[in-house]
Amino acid sequence: MEMEMKSIYERIGGDESIRSIVNTFYPKVYENDELSPLFKGDMAEIKRKQWMFLTQLTGGGPIYSEEFGPPNMRARHMLFEITPRRARAWLKLMEETLAETGLLETEGGIALFERLRQIAPIMINRQ
Repeated sequence: MEMEMKSIYERIGGDESIRSIVNTFYPKVYENDELSPLFKGDMAEIKRKQWMFLTQLTGGGPIYSEEFGPPNMRARHMLFEITPRRARAWLKLMEETLAETGLLETEGGIALFERLRQIAPIMINRQ
């Protein structure tokens, strides 16, 4: 019996779900006292980059790398003061977003959150 391995991207519902995550997540970030100071500039462009990153992270194709090169998110975020507290706040908002979009109730959404839980502490660059 051959088992088909679907990507997280496929398991969460592809582009529609990624866009739903991004569109639900960023208003929360901009309203959050801990995180909003890190997010200056055009929300539309920040959302576009996050959409590209999450698409690539979940197996939906290398669209982030095609435009910006390898993600290397830790290096890209070194300019920003990411403390343990901010990493926890980011992860909490992402968990709320996945719950609100119904994805946290799915196997694919749980897999995505686990991946993000692994990434968040790696981003910390200040105590």
